[in-house]
Amino acid sequence: MGNKKGALRWIFAAVWVAIFLIAGFIVTKTGGELAGTAWSVVPPVVAIVLALITKEVYSSLFIGIFVGALYYTNYSLWGAIDFTFTGAMVPQLTDSWNVGILVFLVILGAMVALMNKAGGTAAFGRWAENNIKSRTGAQVAAILLGMLIFIDDYFNCLTVGSVMRPVTDKHNISRSKLAYIIDSTAAPICIIAPISSWAAAVAGFVDGTDSISLFVRAIPYNFYALLTILMMFILAFLKFDYGTMNLHEMNAKLKGDLFTTHNNPAVEEKIDEPNPRGRVIDLILPIVVLIIACVLGMIWTGGFFDGAGFITAFEDCDASVGLMLGSFVAIIFTIVYYLIRRVINFKDAMASIPEGFKAMVPAILILTFAWTIKAVTDSLGCAAYIASVVDASKGGILVGLLPAIIFLIAIFMAFSTGTSWGTFGLLIPIVVDLFGGNLDNELMIIAISACMAGAVCGDHCSPISDTTIMASAGAQVDHINHVSTQLPYALTVAAVSFIAYIIAGFLKNAWITLPISIGLLIGALLLIKLVTKSPQEFAEE
Repeated sequence: MGNKKGALRWIFAAVWVAIFLIAGFIVTKTGGELAGTAWSVVPPVVAIVLALITKEVYSSLFIGIFVGALYYTNYSLWGAIDFTFTGAMVPQLTDSWNVGILVFLVILGAMVALMNKAGGTAAFGRWAENNIKSRTGAQVAAILLGMLIFIDDYFNCLTVGSVMRPVTDKHNISRSKLAYIIDSTAAPICIIAPISSWAAAVAGFVDGTDSISLFVRAIPYNFYALLTILMMFILAFLKFDYGTMNLHEMNAKLKGDLFTTHNNPAVEEKIDEPNPRGRVIDLILPIVVLIIACVLGMIWTGGFFDGAGFITAFEDCDASVGLMLGSFVAIIFTIVYYLIRRVINFKDAMASIPEGFKAMVPAILILTFAWTIKAVTDSLGCAAYIASVVDASKGGILVGLLPAIIFLIAIFMAFSTGTSWGTFGLLIPIVVDLFGGNLDNELMIIAISACMAGAVCGDHCSPISDTTIMASAGAQVDHINHVSTQLPYALTVAAVSFIAYIIAGFLKNAWITLPISIGLLIGALLLIKLVTKSPQEFAEE
């Protein structure tokens, strides 16, 4: 039966790809245009649907890239091959921002390997076993840690993952649930934190206004981010899950199976006998130094030490370079500290570097393909097409509905391209121009917040999102498992947020709309809880 289902999935996948290849070929040969039209969003859609059908992300992403390359080269086979590598993939791997992120990933992987070898991770696990007594407590601890690390989403994903994996594993919390918590305390926290790389990015997209003031005023209207954070606490305290997450959680709770499927990356180092000299400080101190060093690295790139103000330095910072430099300082400190403590020798310390690289290979590979498919859609004029759709939506609708419409467009764009920053980087200037940059217009603030909220929502739902990929890497769980288990949760919050933006567009008051949206979310979750299988029902199956 399993083989038949697998064959059917691949047949359906082949038909799915063939439809777009044949349709695109017909359009091209009959004089039609693919670039700058709705066809420009086909490559990521092909990749995303393929990944969900086949449960295999690498080949799905590459096929999506190649479909886009065929579109771009008017079905020249050799031209498409050449464009895939020299026109799309290689430029992404030589981009300074991307290289900085990859170096940061490798160093973080090496630090995790170092902490494992030194016994810090095992010591923290022992401490957590004695002090965190329940599954709810473990989830809340992971949520709070994620909320504390609000500087950058990449940093958040990998740090929370490495610290909390031993804790959630001890309490039989599935890796998919951990990945959901990591993902939901990354972008949603960063997008409402005035001091973060995300706030700096948003500020850079708003010219000619008091950007930080605008960002702060938009926070109460960022319904998706605020409701996502609230939802994590509700699920933890009500002790229920739904959708595919429920299966993963029940398998973890009742059977001790943290992964449910056999697609377990399990790349973390396995230590048969944890270092008995390791202490909790051997985990905490390197993490604290990493946080401080990364913050200093980011404001250094923004000119803080050359006289720029702290907020200005964040606005002008290069997060990629800052994280890379900060993580380098942190790993040097960690190695020296462990050598002084004599919990690890120099040979083992150096061996941790390639181990860290190997641990991050899945994330690096998926990131490379995700960046490449974004380059392909950029070449096809996807951003310009989305901009034209937004511009066209200005006429013919009630002005009060604009925030809700913009929210949906931002979701679609972020889902298709896998980038939050690219989404609100495109849409926010359009919204500012639409309202004449008038900060006294409350509807403009709501619409800008809808851009950011929709971008984060689409980013959450997309398998090609870099933050989603990082969350999978942080939890060390199969990427498609993370995407499929998180999707019902993200769509629940998105539905409530959409209603909230309709209400906000007419009331123009966050302090009325926000409580209404909270009530809607709680009501929806209580209703879902009534129809969700209990642990006893699962145990009987």
